[in-house]
Amino acid sequence: MSNADKLSIKNMYDLSHSEAAPLLETLTYPWEALPKIKEFILELGSKIDADPELSAQYEKRGEDIWIHKTANVFDSAYIAGPCIIGAETEVRQCAFIRGSALVGKNCVVGNSTELKNVIIFDNVQVPHYNYVGDSVLGYKSHMGAGSITSNVKSDKTLVVVKGRDEYSDINIETGLKKFGAMLGDHVEVGCNSVLNPGSVIGRNTNIYPLSPVRGYIPENSIVKTGCVVVAKKPQ
Repeated sequence: MSNADKLSIKNMYDLSHSEAAPLLETLTYPWEALPKIKEFILELGSKIDADPELSAQYEKRGEDIWIHKTANVFDSAYIAGPCIIGAETEVRQCAFIRGSALVGKNCVVGNSTELKNVIIFDNVQVPHYNYVGDSVLGYKSHMGAGSITSNVKSDKTLVVVKGRDEYSDINIETGLKKFGAMLGDHVEVGCNSVLNPGSVIGRNTNIYPLSPVRGYIPENSIVKTGCVVVAKKPQ
């Protein structure tokens, strides 16, 4: 497997844990889904409306908003379409979903958390004061309190995904101005960390609190203070 292949969808995600599988399985890298999320949600929503069995499971709220009837959405949460909220998901007080958000099953979207143009796999937690924009969060990933995705570079140039050290050959032009973070399955992001534009975090990686992260982080890594990356010890 080449280094670039390690950033591929098939290497970072178990697609059985997302309604976005039909979209993602047609692509190579996860960020290629970002310009397609809105239209995909609308397409998925139209299929819900057309299928009596599926439509019986969802409540249609406003324009292009589908919320599973087992989801718990607090009254003070704001949700703009297009948006789909999956089964058993909790959207807590004052959450702000700005649209183009596909949120999976058994997720937590917490108080004052903001989502925009995202794919959230099943069992993901963004529970406290998080901003997640133009991002894909894999199965059972978790963002600690106050951790955010920064989705636009300060100089407003297009995002390039880069590696370091033995991955220095990774230099992928995305053609995107807005690109937050791609989190693989089972990624843990520590409190008050910032995932800079173009961050791609491999599966089973842990990021220490207060960490500024940039570029590609290999799977099974620990990101320590000062963005020092070490491999996890075998269990």
